[in-house]
Amino acid sequence: MAEEKNEDIAKNNANGKEADSKPGKPEESKGTGQDAKVSEAEDLRDKLLRLAAEFDNYKKRSRSELERAKNEGKAELVKSLLPIIDEFELAVLVARKSKDENVSKGIAMVFSNLMDALKSFGMREIPTEGAYDPYRHEIITMMKSDKDGGSILEVVKKGYTFNGIMLRPASVIIAADKSASNPKPEKASDEANSSEKQR
Repeated sequence: MAEEKNEDIAKNNANGKEADSKPGKPEESKGTGQDAKVSEAEDLRDKLLRLAAEFDNYKKRSRSELERAKNEGKAELVKSLLPIIDEFELAVLVARKSKDENVSKGIAMVFSNLMDALKSFGMREIPTEGAYDPYRHEIITMMKSDKDGGSILEVVKKGYTFNGIMLRPASVIIAADKSASNPKPEKASDEANSSEKQR
């Protein structure tokens, strides 16, 4: 009896192993389900990386826009001070003629400290050496000169920028182009005079 039971158990185990070894539909569906989960996880990972990159770009853009807005606000404030700076500079020039050296030195020192403070925040004087630049200079008038046409002869009012923002162009007097004094009209008038004399 015991031997028969053992034989039945052995047969059942053998049948179970054969059933497990045979490929069936449940195993295939289990495999495709796992692949779907893996691809879904990859999609979610890609979306998360894209969102992280977009958020990082948004932070950088917000930071640069905030910095630009701060610069523009500071530039407006400094621009409103330019007439005062001009008057202060005139006061320094007048004070140099004063008999009291202490007064002239004191005013010059205060003006120098003010300009140093503004420069530390990003204010720069527009250079006025050399030729006229339409993006940085404003022509007040043109004068005849030995210099080349377009050369800056005199600065009427200094120009300034603030961290790359134009506050005010420099007002300048430039040399007139030498070809502007054209000799042709003079010759034409000379010819007219000679023809009148002949008459």
